[in-house]
Amino acid sequence: MSIRIGVIGASFARTAYLPALRHVPDAEVLAIASARIDSARATAAAFGVPHAYDDWQTMLREHAFDLVCIATPTDTHLPMSLAALDAGAHVLCEKPTALNADEARLMRDRAAERGRVSMIGHELRFNPNRRTIAELVASGAIGEVRHAHISNVTPGWADPAARPKGDWWSLAERGGGRLGANGSHQVDLLRWWFGEVEAIVAVVETMIRDRVDEATGEPWTATADDFVQMTMRQERSRHSDVLMSGVARHNMDNVTQIFGSEGTIVLTNEDERLLIGAPGGAFEDISVADPNAQLEGVGKGIWNVSFVALMQELCAAVREGRPVQDGATFEDGLRNQAVLDAAKRSHVERRWIDIGG
Repeated sequence: MSIRIGVIGASFARTAYLPALRHVPDAEVLAIASARIDSARATAAAFGVPHAYDDWQTMLREHAFDLVCIATPTDTHLPMSLAALDAGAHVLCEKPTALNADEARLMRDRAAERGRVSMIGHELRFNPNRRTIAELVASGAIGEVRHAHISNVTPGWADPAARPKGDWWSLAERGGGRLGANGSHQVDLLRWWFGEVEAIVAVVETMIRDRVDEATGEPWTATADDFVQMTMRQERSRHSDVLMSGVARHNMDNVTQIFGSEGTIVLTNEDERLLIGAPGGAFEDISVADPNAQLEGVGKGIWNVSFVALMQELCAAVREGRPVQDGATFEDGLRNQAVLDAAKRSHVERRWIDIGG
């Protein structure tokens, strides 16, 4: 029996979702919807999807889906998720979960009411190196976690002409910004490794507001953050900090460092090397390759490759009528969103914000 799938969004879905679903034997993608019909048709043709739409609501009405996968701007996540759940489908929704925790709570509650499987697209939970980190921390291999640091510094938004006018990633009202785009991933990893975030202090800044459309020369104003620095207290980490910038002039990529009482873990995203060191000793390379990177048609990079295992687990949960065993659910999405909301509030109020359970 096949799992009937509908996809909303034809950009990231084309690079990650659809190549991954080719490696789920019982996955049958019936339809794809995009705001632009030419994009929907091109993606459908490339992946042998029989139906293409420029109206996701029409797509939901015309098909009975077991699973709907949503890869669209943040401000659409709530209405699309609720509609798919009400239509009887299980749902995968991209990160960040929603515009705020109130929306994320509605999504979580509706999935529970309908008895549907839910997942947020935090694919890095399925990356072997990051899974190894989770196992090392849980086993006490580095002792008590004293502090952890994640840095992601890129030049992608540094040029005022780097983003086109109306780019949703640069608009706060649409849920854009580095905090949601990358910070939601980092918060998910930190929660997974070290437990719930108890308090946070943060800077959530828009450093380059005055922008210009490269094609037209028309000036416009960015409202979403392009620089974030946040420090968190967690259940099993006294001090977890994250630095994210899209406005540097050089790429420093992504690095994760975890400092424990009995050792240190380092993961560099540029070469995907995972290192562990004991006190006074040299670092040992314990990197784990992802076998899915060798699969036909799967794009390069951890973001694309990790979606293979994510889709396999999600479809298995749908098939077997159970919650996902790995991966982030809508409950995780709500808890993640509460942290992002608190980071923004901390910036405005210039103080630590306690986060309730």
